[in-house]
Amino acid sequence: MVSKKNKNAARLKRHIRVRGKISGTAERPRLCVYRSTNNISAQIIDDVKGVTLASASSYEKEFATGGNKEAAKQVGKLIAERAASKGITEVVFDRGGYLYHGRVSELAEGAREGGLKF
Repeated sequence: MVSKKNKNAARLKRHIRVRGKISGTAERPRLCVYRSTNNISAQIIDDVKGVTLASASSYEKEFATGGNKEAAKQVGKLIAERAASKGITEVVFDRGGYLYHGRVSELAEGAREGGLKF
């Protein structure tokens, strides 16, 4: 069995490798996902300026629970709605070193349903 420390170290290594290949611009910012054991959050980031343009998280008070797929889908829809209000329609998806499975894929699905293209 792999320890939690080693598992997260491997995730960070994957994340750094992916970040070397993708970057967010003003025309196509980066949709970054962070998944903890109990919650999930997403940010839309312009890496050129180094600013967060929009964010959504299951930490917010309208979410009763944040550690399930339904909450992840709602976070995806919420980030898409907030991005649309700022005029953002296209993003680059950054899964943060996590597998594209479960809550991460549900967040992406919710964002696509909300109108983001990636």
